[in-house]
Amino acid sequence: MHTATLLVHVVAGVAGLLIGPLAMRQDARRFAAGHRTSGRYTAAYVVVVLLVCVSGSALVWLDRTDLWWLVPVSAATFALAVLARESARRRFRGWTHGYVHGLGGSYIAQVTALVVVALVVDGPVGGGAQLIPWLAPTAVGTVLIEVWRRRLFVPVPRVNRPVVT
Repeated sequence: MHTATLLVHVVAGVAGLLIGPLAMRQDARRFAAGHRTSGRYTAAYVVVVLLVCVSGSALVWLDRTDLWWLVPVSAATFALAVLARESARRRFRGWTHGYVHGLGGSYIAQVTALVVVALVVDGPVGGGAQLIPWLAPTAVGTVLIEVWRRRLFVPVPRVNRPVVT
């Protein structure tokens, strides 16, 4: 059971890291073209994030109950991906923040998990330096997300033209 769950987790995690940027790019093009919803890559990304979160939670339950606190983090990661999809679909006030920070935040969570596993859990980083792999993806990613949001949703200036009669 453990091996199958781990395999699903790894494959889904790699898929999420690959599909995430494709979803961001596709949606940027869709929104620029006037579409009001996110695309197929975003739908696939949300499913993949769900698989990562469920398989990760199962691994915690099967092997590492001391990491119980990762289960709510996992739920929050999935909630961010859903927030992105629903923000684009519903277009509530401030939806651009919900979309960009939801998609970007869930992607940052996946990158953080990869970096932490590679450098802290199975890698060379120890001691106080362990905070760097935990915090660096968020510090860098948050800035990139906000730059992306500002470029993605540039308001169209209103031009007051005289009425010609």
